[in-house]
Amino acid sequence: MRSIWELANPARFMRLSAAALPWCAGGAALALLVGTVWGFFLTPDDYRQGSTVKILFVHVPSALMAINIYAMMAVASVIWLVRRHHVSALAAKAAAPIGAAMTAIALATGAMWGQPMWGAPWVWDPRLTSFLILFLFYVGYIALWAAIEDPDAAADLTSVLCLVGTVFAVVSRYAVLFWNQGLHQGASLSLDAKENVDDAFYWPLLAMIAGFALFFLALLLLRTRTEIRRRRIRALRMARARAEEAREGALEGAADVA
Repeated sequence: MRSIWELANPARFMRLSAAALPWCAGGAALALLVGTVWGFFLTPDDYRQGSTVKILFVHVPSALMAINIYAMMAVASVIWLVRRHHVSALAAKAAAPIGAAMTAIALATGAMWGQPMWGAPWVWDPRLTSFLILFLFYVGYIALWAAIEDPDAAADLTSVLCLVGTVFAVVSRYAVLFWNQGLHQGASLSLDAKENVDDAFYWPLLAMIAGFALFFLALLLLRTRTEIRRRRIRALRMARARAEEAREGALEGAADVA
């Protein structure tokens, strides 16, 4: 636990993230390449859904990441509110656009799958509706960060908003269990092997999920490093502005005395 809290030090985080970033990016590229080739070109078509079933190789990983990224933001928000570690607040800020993009991809690919399967790209299914609300929380979180100039005040308010939206992340994950009348199918992956997809789709799907997870981690490290640099630049500019104001005040005082 002590080593984890040491990551709250921006300088230490920058050193460790610089070392981890190439490995995450390389692992993501490899896993996505393997998963894409294996899933889209080497797996057979489904006997009922045909080639449409292969949308799951993008839809399932993006949906999983959309929910888990929001969970990560919620944990980071709690850490900021309790411990006031700036790296956690900046990590949550950096993760939000990635999570919004993952949610949008999940909604878009779900519509692509729903058109041939349900006869409509959108239905007001509990899981789909909660996922749309989750996307709106992502957008609201990003907009709130952009609307508040003071970074600490922005971190406070966005953390509260993130925790409020956590309930919709939970609902989007378990909506099918809460409302059995929903059209959305059950989970493609489960601890119960009987509920998993066929092995022909299972293993390439795991490769795609690993690729999406590593891709998110690489983007998170990169964006968090950028946010830390922006905060440093802002602090330097404010210090320079205060120094200039102090110098101008001293010059005016000297001129008055003369």
